[in-house]
Amino acid sequence: MTVFTFIASLLGAMTLGMPIAFALMVCGVALMLQMNSFDVQILAQKLVDGADNYLLMSVPFFLLAGEIMNLGGLSRRIVDAAMAVIGHIRGGLGYVAVLTALVLASVSGSAIADTAAVAVLLIPMMRNAGYDVGRSSGLIAAAGIIAPVIPPSIGFVVFGVAAGLSITKLFMAGIVPGLMMGASLIVTWWWLSRRGTVQPAPRRSLPEIGVAVLRSLWALGLPVIIIFGLKLGVFTPTEAGVVAAAYALFVSTVVYRALSLRDLYRALLSAAMTSAIIMFLVAASLVSAWLITVANIPDQIVALAQPFIEHKTLLMLVLMAVVVLVGTALDFTPTILILTPVLMPIIKEAGIDPIYFGVLFIINNAIGMVTPPVGTVLNVVAGVARIRMDDAIRGVMPFMAAQLVVLLLLILFPALVLVPATWFR
Repeated sequence: MTVFTFIASLLGAMTLGMPIAFALMVCGVALMLQMNSFDVQILAQKLVDGADNYLLMSVPFFLLAGEIMNLGGLSRRIVDAAMAVIGHIRGGLGYVAVLTALVLASVSGSAIADTAAVAVLLIPMMRNAGYDVGRSSGLIAAAGIIAPVIPPSIGFVVFGVAAGLSITKLFMAGIVPGLMMGASLIVTWWWLSRRGTVQPAPRRSLPEIGVAVLRSLWALGLPVIIIFGLKLGVFTPTEAGVVAAAYALFVSTVVYRALSLRDLYRALLSAAMTSAIIMFLVAASLVSAWLITVANIPDQIVALAQPFIEHKTLLMLVLMAVVVLVGTALDFTPTILILTPVLMPIIKEAGIDPIYFGVLFIINNAIGMVTPPVGTVLNVVAGVARIRMDDAIRGVMPFMAAQLVVLLLLILFPALVLVPATWFR
């Protein structure tokens, strides 16, 4: 009965068009009423406790770093460097899009921000060069969702807080799977573009390549600082967000001198608005997570999953299939916050490494950002490219399939995640 109350109240509130954060609070109230323990003070206290977490301070700073990079010219210089090096290859702009997305992913951890930055810079260039705009948009969307997987990742921060896991370990475990996602896109793009008739960009001379790379060194230095700083223990994930924002601000204002006060205000406002949404979602979700625990729902869920407990691979296949289905209807952060308290007890009972599960869970939720009908990243790309959503969906399909293949390989061969994770610890 408790499980039914949880599901019915959540889905009912969402069906009525209620925002996810409020739907989660309605779910919490329903559980309290079902247990005859409704108390407004407890509800308010748990809401405050949900947002009162030191680790969550990294979220606004990473978002701010991404906004400053986009407005301060760092993103453009990364694109210019990639264009100079590989722009002359057949389908070169596609490879530039993937490599740029990988670099930006290692800075902000926000799929929407990174996708918007790459799309604004590259879609006009790809359209003018004669590339299929729908397919190009699909590639950029699929590349953008690597951002929540490669550190620093806002998704890992939110999941780590909700699951009580080490965020640094999650960061390090996400590096190789994120690179695998990028490699799958490169292979798919090569396969699709090998028969293309688009003329590649002219080959740059060595001096021109050198100048482009030198101009981008300051921008390319940020991912190196973040990853090695976390690896060597120079700073915590929370402090890494501050370092990223401060570095991006320094380079944009002092080195490149491309960020005006008006641009800085826009960056601060955008980061603050997005952070507020995420923080409220986290706070509301932890209210329902606490009540889920009090209502003993995890034990009931574990009992339902008991037939799969002894078969780890089969269990992971079932859970990932469920997450794929949920991801078609819910956005990235709500899916994490709703499913984490429900699935983690099953993972612990089955003896599956929670860090390994966290990586696959975040990859799956990231793929959900390009699956219709919600597909927030897909909507962003379609808006920037000014194409119909149908064209964007058709364009992203082969790349989404490639990333689902990567997810399947990680399920069948856990060592692809676990072994590289030990290298970075």
